[in-house]
This record gives sequence, C-alpha cells and structure tokens, in this order.
Amino acid sequence: MNNKKVTGFDYLWLALYAVAGFCFELLLVFIEQAIGIDINNCITLQMIIHWIITIIAWVLIGLFIIKIGKKTTNFDIWQETQKKMKLWQIVAISLCFVINIAVKYIDWNGFKVIQEFQARGTLLFIFQYMYYIAEGFLISLIIVYGQKACETWFKKENIPYGGIILGLTWGLGHILSKGSITIGLLSSVAGILFGAVYLLVNR
Repeated sequence: MNNKKVTGFDYLWLALYAVAGFCFELLLVFIEQAIGIDINNCITLQMIIHWIITIIAWVLIGLFIIKIGKKTTNFDIWQETQKKMKLWQIVAISLCFVINIAVKYIDWNGFKVIQEFQARGTLLFIFQYMYYIAEGFLISLIIVYGQKACETWFKKENIPYGGIILGLTWGLGHILSKGSITIGLLSSVAGILFGAVYLLVNR
C-alpha cells in the first residue's frame, strides 16, 4: 500500500464495486437472450448453468474486490472480532431475523423457502441457494466497506451505515430487476436489517 491517507471514498468505491458486481448477471441475461434463451422460461439444465456461471463470477469479483481493498486501504476484511456478544445483542439479532422473515412472508404470501422448494424441486432448489450464498458474499462486502466508509467520515460506529448503503443500492435495485416498487422497498428494509445484524455480531 502507498502512503496516501485512506479516506471514506476509498472504502465507498469498494462497496460500489461490489454493487457493480451484481450487474454481471444482467450482462449474462442479455447474452442469453441474444442466443435465444429466456431465463424466465428455460429448461432445468439452462437454469443451472446460468446459476453456476453467475456464482463463479460473483465469487471471483468479490475476492478481487477484497484484494484491491487490502492493497488500497490495508483493511483486512477477514480479521476476527475479539468481542463476545451480549444477551441483548442476541435478542436484537433474533428480532431482526423475525422481522425479515415476516417481511418475506408478506411479500411471498407464505414462507419463501418452502414455496421455492415446492416450485423448483430438490435439484434446482440446491443450486438456487448456492446462488443466494454467492449473492450474500457480495452483499456482505457492500455492508462492510459501506460501514467503513461512513465511519471514516462521521466517526460514529453504532449506526448501520453499511445496511443503509445496501438498501439504497442492492435494495432499491430490485425495483428495476424485479419490476416492482414494493419488492424494492422491502429489499431496502432487508438491507438495513442486514447492516444492523453486522454490527450486532460485532462485525
């Protein structure tokens, strides 16, 4: 790393790189459409291939962002916290999960996991949740670097800045990707909750 002073923008750019990483799937869908594959109406093998390509790309993009972050800010994202969670933190985390599940239940008119398993079947369900894990990887990077950016600027560590940035980017992005304002707003709420959980588990 060079000797320049690390600013909030150095961290913010890393968070935005992770946001941009999601655009890979949009590019992939565009290519698929160009060769005659409709992602909303494709066979099982095509769907699995789509997810595998997206998973590999997102993981590689995420690892590359981490490498850039270590070089430009000297911040080690893999560092482990030495703090233990207190009872109130565990209760607060549980409440965040309950709220998130409730929001998903309202959005899906039922439990999302159960409905996806029934709709997809075992094989597609497994690959879909591998896809969700890769998505969660990029989501985590947005939260972590977004949090560091705002803490560098505002010098406060008890506000879920990373979750707010996630809600304003990944969350509201669902308005375009899903074509629904409601889904976008609900995803924004989920993003803020994810950011709160990140702080509650002591990072």
